[in-house]
Amino acid sequence: MFLASSFAILLQDLAVVMSGPSFHNLTLIVTGWVFAPRRTVTGMLLAAGIAGRRHHASFHRLFASASWSLDAIGLLIFHILECWLREGSILLAIDDTLAPKRGLKVFGANMHYDPQLSSRGKKITRWGHNWVILGVIVRFPLWPDRPFTLPMLFRLYLNRKSAVKHRRVYRTRPELAVEMLTVLCRSRKNRRFHAIVDSAYGGQSVMAHLPANCDLTSRLLINARLHAAPPQHDGKRGRPHRRGQRLPTPQEMLQRRARQLNLKIYGRHQRARVCDMEARLYAVPERPVRVVATEALRGGRGQEAFYSTCSEATAEQVLIWYSWRWSIEQTIRDSKQHLGFEQPQGWTRRAVERTAPLALLLYSLIVHWFASEGHRYYRALPRPWYKRQPHASFADMLRTLRQESVREQILCLGLSGPGTRKITQLLDHALAIAA
Repeated sequence: MFLASSFAILLQDLAVVMSGPSFHNLTLIVTGWVFAPRRTVTGMLLAAGIAGRRHHASFHRLFASASWSLDAIGLLIFHILECWLREGSILLAIDDTLAPKRGLKVFGANMHYDPQLSSRGKKITRWGHNWVILGVIVRFPLWPDRPFTLPMLFRLYLNRKSAVKHRRVYRTRPELAVEMLTVLCRSRKNRRFHAIVDSAYGGQSVMAHLPANCDLTSRLLINARLHAAPPQHDGKRGRPHRRGQRLPTPQEMLQRRARQLNLKIYGRHQRARVCDMEARLYAVPERPVRVVATEALRGGRGQEAFYSTCSEATAEQVLIWYSWRWSIEQTIRDSKQHLGFEQPQGWTRRAVERTAPLALLLYSLIVHWFASEGHRYYRALPRPWYKRQPHASFADMLRTLRQESVREQILCLGLSGPGTRKITQLLDHALAIAA
């Protein structure tokens, strides 16, 4: 099997961060990754049509021992995506996800909280890997109202027990997020970044260690302690004040007079009461933030509070920014469902830290390819039960890449005669059903 030429040209940009033999093996692995029903190394070799031609150990070594950097590939993909990024701040999203695994010898596997199976009354843990993911939020001209989060950098979280077992320094998930932000912000010191995260990454451990060219937007406790700017030092003896006078909490803000807004977030219209003010958080009083308290008038999640270190932003901007964070949840779901993010079976340290993130990097490349080239080949499947034609999903993008790859190979065979078109249509239909 071969990938479509337009996508193969895109892969050529990755050749600068690894040796020639490693890049050739990576190209074959990516080809198998696109077509394989199960994303193990041997399964991808079968899908690529090279099983038995070369020993499978050389492809295992690509992940287990070859000399290349996952961060370097992630930064290179960010460079590829910069053509879609507008002037101003570059929006980022950070989140973590659980990849269930089996086996006691798998590096970094341990018991982690599973938010999908858990409920408010019962917490469920599962054996597996916990990944912290950083992606760039992109709005393509094809879908102006639909933000995408394209992953770039990854860190495997080891809990205290795993860190001791593997003789690694224990670092929390927020510390791993700060490390990735630092790597990205240092690579583009002349650009401004803006991370949008949930409450797990919006605390003091992240906000107090942000790079100089990075802002932060996150959730806030509804009863959070807020303060005004500290008063100027009067020259008297003693330590100067770090915090100013106490300000109302977000919950107290909503008890006062508030304005009503019509917001289009999460794909629907929502009417809410909104209050906002500039304040300082108790844990990080040195940095002014814009605090927004909101209460949905119909439906919604009741009273909520958010903050942004862009203190000059409006309440509407803060709420819209935070709503775009949901795109990383969709990215993780699509990568698990359509690219087998949870399926690689490596167990050594390097194999574990490299194999699964390749699925998320491939997600970024496929969406970029579809937005730039692939949409020209896209043909929507007939779905008469949908009264309104939806946008192309990631499953449609992956199906289009498969169809175009097979179509190019058929055309290269030089078939002629009245049945050629029917053969092409039959294969297109078979691929559409298989996808």
